[in-house]
Order: sequence, then structure tokens, then C-alpha cells
Amino acid sequence: MAGSVTVKDVNAHAFIKAYAAHLKRSGKLEIPAWTEYAKTGSHKELSPYDPDWFYVRAASVARHIYLRGGVGVGALADRYGGTKRRGTRPNHHAGSSTNVARKVFQGLEKIGILEKHANGGRKITSAGQRDLDRISVQVAKAIEA
Repeated sequence: MAGSVTVKDVNAHAFIKAYAAHLKRSGKLEIPAWTEYAKTGSHKELSPYDPDWFYVRAASVARHIYLRGGVGVGALADRYGGTKRRGTRPNHHAGSSTNVARKVFQGLEKIGILEKHANGGRKITSAGQRDLDRISVQVAKAIEA
């Protein structure tokens, strides 16, 4: 049973946390120098408090593409966007930073987790799927114990 556990079978929060830690430990994912100062979207007032937010976003993107291939930068900007508060006027949806999405894609492509999809966007590679499934098995074992 433990060998057949996939990303779909484990808690999303636990998986993303574990995969982000794995990405940080491996040291392969290149982090842009500006991540310390960047906001994640125009609707945000401040940059993230977590210094490892880029690893968490990369893990979340990898999981999202595992579940739904062919996702592009625009879809991710919509997915990770939020509410733009406009004072007394009604709130509107604002997309997240497309530069962050692009850099996450490029970083995950460079380490072999993602590749370009034939119909546009990105898809998970077989090596990437194996990597994510391995982490999900570890998460499932940690939850059982």
C-alpha cells in the first residue's frame, strides 16, 4: 500500500511543506536575488514574512501541475492572486506576480521537474513525478507514525 501512495493521497499542506523542505535541502533550485524584497502580487502591501517563501511557492506549483498539467503563467497568476482592497469601493480580484511564476517555472525546469507542454504551459516530467511521489510516500509514513 505504501508504494502506491501518490500526491493525490496525502494532505496538500503537509506535502507542500515536506517538498519545500526537500527543495531547500537539495540546494538545486536557484533562488533569484530579489526574493528578499519582492511582493508576491500587486494586491499585497508587504513581502512574505517567511524567508523560504520561494521554496513553498515552487512546491505548491509543482503539486498543482502534477494534478493538472498544461498550466501556464497566466493561470498561475490567477490561482495565486487575491483580493485587491480598494478602500470604500468594492473589492476586485488581482493576479499574483507573473515574474514569480515565470522564475518558478524556469527553476523547476532547470532541475528536471517540469517541461514544456505541447499545447502550451508546463507539465510534470517522469523524473519529477517519481520525485513528488517519493516525497508523498514519506509524508504518508510520517502521518501514520
